[in-house]
Amino acid sequence: MSRDFIITKEHRRFKEFANAVRKERTIGICQGDAGVGKTQSGRRYARWDLLEPFLVEWGPRTDGDAARYAAASRSRTLFYTPSVLPKPAQLIQEIDHLQGRLGICIDEHLREIGKITSPLMRGNPRDLVELLIVDEAERLNSTALEILRDRHDRQQIAVVFIGMPGIDKRFRHYPQLYSRIGFSHRYRNLARDELLFVLTRQWKVLGRTLDPEEFTDAQAIACIERITRGNFRLLERLFPQIGRVLRINDLETITDDVIEAAASTLVIGA
Repeated sequence: MSRDFIITKEHRRFKEFANAVRKERTIGICQGDAGVGKTQSGRRYARWDLLEPFLVEWGPRTDGDAARYAAASRSRTLFYTPSVLPKPAQLIQEIDHLQGRLGICIDEHLREIGKITSPLMRGNPRDLVELLIVDEAERLNSTALEILRDRHDRQQIAVVFIGMPGIDKRFRHYPQLYSRIGFSHRYRNLARDELLFVLTRQWKVLGRTLDPEEFTDAQAIACIERITRGNFRLLERLFPQIGRVLRINDLETITDDVIEAAASTLVIGA
């Protein structure tokens, strides 16, 4: 994520949900409409923007790696996005690969702070990973789901599946997996107060000040609320276009006409 992460009520609720799944070593489902922020919350919880490049590029260690080791130890969470209909061998290989490297990072931090003082205390670094977050869970077939269910049972690793609304109904067809689900979380669109908070920041990025009591700004807010319905992804896509419309037309004020013109360049889905 290139932009600054905005901590919303929904993200805090996701964090509480993920903490509960991780603490109980169970399986959880997070479902919500496309673009509401599920993936961003999962990546934020796992500190994946910091850790993923480090784990993938895996090279010589430097003195600056301590911060990443500490982040890995705090999150103890692997964020994984499967390919479309992944083959079982591919799924196992990719998760094992990342889980092993993440476990090594956690191990390094524990050694640095003195929690591990002997090679005999290490065990398997993979066991230090406590939570696996699987995004785009609709991509998983029955075999992949059974692999992850078996991994949960054998390793006692907590699992969170992130998907679209109704994914829980699909999981009911797999009794062994469904019976292990301990928590379900619905990720919702931004409420109006959160939308105003986000818009205030976006206005500031464009060098403007938002005043909900001012008529033109109130119209603009209502227009954005109608177009995006509080969908985070649509907001992210809309504002670069608003900035472009302002620049092209040499305008200073964000009006509902400017917003409509910006939105006309986007494909606004359901």
